[in-house]
Amino acid sequence: MSIVERARELRKTIESLAEAMDDSTALDNAELFPHFDPDGHSYSVGDRVCKDGVLYKVLQAHTSQPGWAPEDAPALFAEILPGQDGTEIGEWVQPDSTNPYSKGDRVIFEGKTYESLIDGNVWSPSAYPAGWKEVTS
Repeated sequence: MSIVERARELRKTIESLAEAMDDSTALDNAELFPHFDPDGHSYSVGDRVCKDGVLYKVLQAHTSQPGWAPEDAPALFAEILPGQDGTEIGEWVQPDSTNPYSKGDRVIFEGKTYESLIDGNVWSPSAYPAGWKEVTS
């Protein structure tokens, strides 16, 4: 077996093991996930893919096609953001309607740590202060 063939086998094993990671661990290891394949790949709900260093979760089962890349098809993919679902606290990122912050998610915004007080939170702490509380400890 050539080294390239062995590397391909190992890659499949790594990707298989990565499926069991929680979102926090997955976000820290996005490069372990398969790259988005635009050419007729069958995706299932919950699959995670990496595109241009960004980790996405599949929202709807579908078969990929040109024009349905994660950044172009928010109904099919949601970017996994720092601070969501138990991931490490990270800088606040403007979410889409498909990946809002949930109650209890924590983010860093303008140098301070905030916790979302509501589900479906797509606003920054400055845009909707009632949706966030500053965490001081």
